[in-house]
Amino acid sequence: MRPLKFCASFVVATAAIAFLVAIPHAVAQSYPQRPVRMIVPFPPGGSTDIVARVIAQNLSERLGRQVVVDNRGGAGGIIGMNLAAKATPDGYTLLMDTGITHAAGASLYSNLPYNVLTDFAAITEVASVPLLVVINPAVSAKSIEELIDLAKAKPGQLNYSSPGSGTSGHLAAELLKTMAGANIVHVPYKGGGPAVAALVAGEVQLTIISAVAALPHVKSGRLRALAITSLARVPSLPDIPTVAESGVPDYEVELWYGMFAPAKTPRNLLGRLNRELVKIVQGQQFRDRLTSEGGRAVGNSEREFEERVKADVEKWAKVVKDAGIKID
Repeated sequence: MRPLKFCASFVVATAAIAFLVAIPHAVAQSYPQRPVRMIVPFPPGGSTDIVARVIAQNLSERLGRQVVVDNRGGAGGIIGMNLAAKATPDGYTLLMDTGITHAAGASLYSNLPYNVLTDFAAITEVASVPLLVVINPAVSAKSIEELIDLAKAKPGQLNYSSPGSGTSGHLAAELLKTMAGANIVHVPYKGGGPAVAALVAGEVQLTIISAVAALPHVKSGRLRALAITSLARVPSLPDIPTVAESGVPDYEVELWYGMFAPAKTPRNLLGRLNRELVKIVQGQQFRDRLTSEGGRAVGNSEREFEERVKADVEKWAKVVKDAGIKID
């Protein structure tokens, strides 16, 4: 009789364990039961907002529930990021962020109300877009090497514009200055449009900005493109060399867009979201659109994206420290 009791108990215990193991899978399969909010820590109309809306539309179709973009701009992205960090970790709040806001922000601001490495769960890197180093045609340099030589021959006499302190263009230029040992003066403007306009007008000599913003002026001859900031040349701009192959080895700056959730969001929900997002990002339509603008679709694993974030936090911390940049 005792062996029979043991067998019966064993069967009951095994069934209970199987039931408990199945619960997370069932929750992931039934998710979502209501609309999902995707926070964008910038106003509508910017590049992050555009990417987020394309993703939200496709994700809505795949999940069968509406994914609503919630623009919460202000304070350099801090307002929206803090809202996401403090949200309930149940899979119904997501954050579309950029590498500069997320990784560089950790060093740019001294009193953030969140920790970028512990208060967010990485889901996937959506896309990566390089920047262009462009100059006013009145500048004699025809390459990055010549630009660096000119800057060294005239220390402090060349100026570069940026969309503002702490932006991707600002940090990319400071990294170039540090690696090349060149003295070029920063002139911040209020946005990418004014920064490019100042360059076209000859108020400054160069800028580093997105290909989307610079290419129309390059094609018209109002600006000259010297190099692209990715490690490899991009298919849509095959004749533009990289900074790394133009005299500054290992130089790389790419503005990535990535999806996060609040920390402690269940792993099974993060896995479900990762699978759905990767399918969207690696789809032909999304890849073609990014390629046409000089970017590339990514769609990596949660762990790979987490490691990318950690590496960028360290990278930009050094740049910010070396350049003495601080925004409060």
